[in-house]
Parts: sequence; C-alpha cells; structure tokens
Amino acid sequence: MPIVDLVIAVCLISDPTSCREEHLLFESHGSLRACMAEAIPAMAQWAGNNPQWHIERFHCEWANDAEEKT
Repeated sequence: MPIVDLVIAVCLISDPTSCREEHLLFESHGSLRACMAEAIPAMAQWAGNNPQWHIERFHCEWANDAEEKT
C-alpha cells in the first residue's frame, strides 16, 4: 500500500504566531480523498498527545511526493 503524508499546520495556544508543520505518515486505503477522512482520528490522537498546540489546517499528499520536495 502507498504511504500518505498527513501534513498538519499547528500553532502554540500560548503564542499563536509560533507555528510549524507536523507530518504523520500512514498507509493509504485508497486516494488522497480517503486520507482526508482517515485524517480525523489521527489528528485527534495527535492533538490529545500535544495539548499545547492547536491544529490550524491540514492536507494529505503522497509520501513519495513529499520526499521529492525536500
């Protein structure tokens, strides 16, 4: 199965101008559209483990595409 990179933009709750990207990799169960649906539980788990951060936005991309950009 192909690997999807869930890219979430997060900002500190205590300092909303302090932001960064987090990357969560997981196996795809279809398309990037499917990733968007699968992303919700993954983001909820990440947010629960990182309560000092607020998720601003997110998107999915194929992990191979992300590696090529770096």
